[in-house]
Amino acid sequence: MIKSAHELSPAELGERLKVARETANVKQEAAAKSAGIARTTLISIEKGQRPARIEELQALSRCYGVSINSLLRREAVHVDLVPRFRSLPETGDTGIDQAARTLNDLVRAEVELENILGVKRAHNYPVEKSILPGDVRTQAEHDAQNLRNWLGLGEGPVQDLFTLMELQLGVRIYSRKLDPKVSGLFAFDDAVGACILINSSHRKDRRNQTGGHELGHFTATRRLPEVYQDEKYENSREERYANAFGRAFLTPARAVMEKFKELTTGSSHLTRRHIILLAHFFGVSRQAMVMRLEELELTKKGTWDWFRDNDGISDEQARQVLGSAAYDASVVDSPLSSRLFLLAIEAWKKDLISEGQLAEMLKLGRTQVRELLDEAAAEEDEADDLFKLPH
Repeated sequence: MIKSAHELSPAELGERLKVARETANVKQEAAAKSAGIARTTLISIEKGQRPARIEELQALSRCYGVSINSLLRREAVHVDLVPRFRSLPETGDTGIDQAARTLNDLVRAEVELENILGVKRAHNYPVEKSILPGDVRTQAEHDAQNLRNWLGLGEGPVQDLFTLMELQLGVRIYSRKLDPKVSGLFAFDDAVGACILINSSHRKDRRNQTGGHELGHFTATRRLPEVYQDEKYENSREERYANAFGRAFLTPARAVMEKFKELTTGSSHLTRRHIILLAHFFGVSRQAMVMRLEELELTKKGTWDWFRDNDGISDEQARQVLGSAAYDASVVDSPLSSRLFLLAIEAWKKDLISEGQLAEMLKLGRTQVRELLDEAAAEEDEADDLFKLPH
């Protein structure tokens, strides 16, 4: 066992131990105490100046909640996104800290599954933009249209934003229940690429807007971690760019103008029905749709304030206009991270991971995982030789 510890150099192992400690949010004093060593000794180990003994590794791995195998093996996965989020002004907020840990764990799980299965994540990233002097809204509109053109979207609505980002761009996308005030997180790492976590507790239209906002950060401030709280006012140029980018990408100006003209032809006033139909068509909230109409000067400033002060535009009104089936589909959506699910199921089928490990990796309950595996088994049972993939 001692020999295996030296398959890595002391410097490599020390760095892995440091990342594991920081990810687990354990102070050096507490870690050293758990291993029965002095804090100065732990510092020397983390710096690679002193090799770690196997009993120390065992104690530290228990303290950090990781396996010794993950620390020692050559292909070990080390994703250290959490310390980046802790450097933000919101640091200390338990909801944000937990969301950062969840994103970190899901990214680590996906990369570890890739290593287990011997597959690589394909990226198709456009060139990162920089935020230039001048009006950030104008630049964001231009950049959003360029990205739509680059993706071949044209002017129409984005049918499935998260599948687009996951499969066409190669962004790692996840969806889990988070603190209500946290809409999403974005992080970029050279080793694992762009990663986004969306709050699955939010409505589908709100999740779309969060995705558009995070896509703005991916486009222009890729190397800066970001926590998105869309109820929180943020006046930085980066946040204003991301908000404008999301609006422009999800509701492109010309398409909005054309659909607005189509729906309102023959009408003397803008009605709730118009707003509901437009919002449903573009997959955004009613408020976001009205604000976009105001921004494009298709309706007067203060229109949304008027609706808000006059009983708003209710879910029941939307259900009446769209019909129950269409309305329900616009609010609820299937979980994200389809690629992570596929990798996990494949590893489980090959007996590379257990059901318990799969649940831990996916950050889902055992019941949800069991349903996922039953569904996968049913799909495989009905397949015949026609569907076998070439290798």
